[in-house]
Amino acid sequence: MKHVLIIGGGTAGIMTAAQLLKGKNFKVSLLEPAEYHYYQPAWTLVGANAYNFDKTRKSMASIMPKGVNWIKEFAENFHPENNTVETKSGQLISYDYLVVAPGIKIDTSMVEGLTEAIDKGVVCSNYTDPEFTWNVIKNFKGGTALFTQPTTPIKCGGAPQKIMYLADDYFYKKGIKKDTNIIFATPGGVIFGVKPIANTLMDVINRKEINVRYHHALVKVDGDKKIAWYKITKDPKVGGCVILEDKSTDNCIDETINYNPKKVKITKENGLYGIHFDMLHLAPPQTAPEFIKNSVLSNDAGWLAVDIHTLQHEKYKNIFGLGDAAALPTAKTGAAIRKQVPIVVENLTRLSNEQSISTKTYNGYSSCPLVTGYGKMVLAEFDYDSNFTPDPKLKQMLVFNSDKEHWRLWLLKKFMLPYLYWNKMLKGENV
Repeated sequence: MKHVLIIGGGTAGIMTAAQLLKGKNFKVSLLEPAEYHYYQPAWTLVGANAYNFDKTRKSMASIMPKGVNWIKEFAENFHPENNTVETKSGQLISYDYLVVAPGIKIDTSMVEGLTEAIDKGVVCSNYTDPEFTWNVIKNFKGGTALFTQPTTPIKCGGAPQKIMYLADDYFYKKGIKKDTNIIFATPGGVIFGVKPIANTLMDVINRKEINVRYHHALVKVDGDKKIAWYKITKDPKVGGCVILEDKSTDNCIDETINYNPKKVKITKENGLYGIHFDMLHLAPPQTAPEFIKNSVLSNDAGWLAVDIHTLQHEKYKNIFGLGDAAALPTAKTGAAIRKQVPIVVENLTRLSNEQSISTKTYNGYSSCPLVTGYGKMVLAEFDYDSNFTPDPKLKQMLVFNSDKEHWRLWLLKKFMLPYLYWNKMLKGENV
């Protein structure tokens, strides 16, 4: 019986192991040092006091598929020519086939001052401590509430917006919305890459009177002075348009950089623009883990080099990669993994039995549930070409336009998706 070694006990690793064991064709080992497994998609709701953090965590032992040889070690080095992986303790583990799914690493060192500032004072992140995020939001008294994201890929690209829309709702209910300016600073030039979803989100932006700052690359955070420093990556329109100044807005405003402008305190220094804030929520920079970046399996950008359709490694044909560490030009979400796992499992089965992979391919499907307030959500489903591809099953929930806000989609996010995750996906069922 062939041996499959899986690196990573996150969504991708557990799902792959569970599906492989259902076929009873392989001996499966899984390399994962963590004691707990987290359902991170719910952390947005935790940060808005709409979900219990404890319900997002289960012991790794409780979700490990029956029959897996669980190796509680860190992967350290790859030796693909010898079909072995070296652990941090120096142990060599051999394999016939290798599945690499270690997830993504948060790297606060990529933004100056962020390591010192994050999860302290009024600087928070759902990616690191969603319970602290809620403390910051509920203690906010008004002023400038800044929400931002980095220039790197991140888990669920829509997450930095979701907590902003929920915070806006909370500020309104608390009666401090009139004393608050909400800013969303993003390095991109659009609110979302899928046009029907972007249209709806711009309606939300306008309704909530949120100031969007496009082409803003975060380079430094001063937690003590409460200033986030940005490099503007696009020149303003010709004509001396105002892009950031907090003075008169009578002049031309370049809305491709500063949309729905607000008068907030801005400091310009050494070519950077500093936005003064009274609270800051951000998605920190994220990269592939070091042992991936520094390995022979990575591409020039440090991500796992796999074919974007077959998920087979570009050089080593008995290695497959999926999930957040893989170099796939789509959103890094659990929904994407849900579609990637069956491709990897079928390819491994075919490769073992017939020495060739399946003709089935991954089209880049991903999904981002975009919460737009308490009780409201839009569901973005799309492929590599950013085509909007809603699941026909949504009609069973009486949702016929998932690119529009709907309360039933909120129920899907809060109740149905966690249930499906713990009880179906992690048990190897295709949902």
